[in-house]
Amino acid sequence: MSKIIPPVKPYFLDEDIEQIKADIEKILQSGMLTLHTYTKEFESQFAKICNVKHALAVSSGTSALEIALRTMKLRTEDEVLVPTNTFSATAAVVIFAGAKPKLTDINSETLCIDVENIQKNITSKTKGVIAVHIGGLICPEIEEIRELCQERKLFLIEDAAHAQGSSINKKPAGSLSDAGCFSFYPTKVMTTGEGGMITTDNDEVAEKAKILRDQGKENFNSNIIIELGYNWRLPEISAAIGLTQLKRLPEIIKKRNEIAKYYDKELSRISGITPLKTPSNILNNYYKYVALIDDGIEREKLKEKLRAKGVRCSGEVYWPPLHLQPVYKRLLGTKEGDFPQAEDVCKRMICLPLYAQMMAEDAYFVVEKLRETLAEM
Repeated sequence: MSKIIPPVKPYFLDEDIEQIKADIEKILQSGMLTLHTYTKEFESQFAKICNVKHALAVSSGTSALEIALRTMKLRTEDEVLVPTNTFSATAAVVIFAGAKPKLTDINSETLCIDVENIQKNITSKTKGVIAVHIGGLICPEIEEIRELCQERKLFLIEDAAHAQGSSINKKPAGSLSDAGCFSFYPTKVMTTGEGGMITTDNDEVAEKAKILRDQGKENFNSNIIIELGYNWRLPEISAAIGLTQLKRLPEIIKKRNEIAKYYDKELSRISGITPLKTPSNILNNYYKYVALIDDGIEREKLKEKLRAKGVRCSGEVYWPPLHLQPVYKRLLGTKEGDFPQAEDVCKRMICLPLYAQMMAEDAYFVVEKLRETLAEM
């Protein structure tokens, strides 16, 4: 096999690597390795691209979610609505923050939570909603969901782990709720190695989040503990990487969109597969290029055949959905058949390789191997 197309690749140009090396040298020489100059600058720049007052850098997307939830003053009887089509962390942090996740079904055309599924699941115990932006696609009903949450006095958190630089009606991910939570894991559109960010316009949420991420101390230079916090800090070296990546974000998104548009055009000519549609009012960063295969096509067999031909697809977003994961079946008592829309679309989902440095001939290779393999099946 002469050619191999990986599912993802981080985007670091040689000049960026040189910049990061120089920044690491400055950081090490300064002796200030955490919550200092680079972190503050990274937070400032990220707040600007999200058009919010506050951005707080933390150790992961998971910690961003847990901190955001802990600023919402949850009690053990409270429930938070979470779409079943998400990563485990989205629901797990609700439990860690002291409340109970209540799973919902999704809209099969967007893979996201919608107003209908929220309304079906609101009870007197509901305290808030976590809307998940899937694969870079902002939840298309996010503005209606926000209005509903405001009417019902519920908090709204964006799980924007996939959505750095995405927007809807020119409003950025992270600015559409009480708090946005981002991940900078190595596979993401931009990375800090490990890391995350909380964005908010709420001064109280920002202040409490700042305390919680640094062991609950009243400030960085104090030993007075005023909250039960944790070590959720982002190292300066990670912030330096993040600053370099953030400068590249518009370029990265542009390149990913070019590949996605090519996939859209070519997949429309192939039977057995349908791309997930991005509405015209949404800028999708295409963290994942999602398509749905027809009923009757075995996904694992398709992926195995593609892998043998040099095309390695990335992981689905998500299979299995949370209500079919063993731990949530045990903790929440969920079972197969509870959320039929999610079960249907998630088992038919496939994510084609996509990364910023992908060349036109790489995308052509993926499409030809996909066309050939589907014809065989």
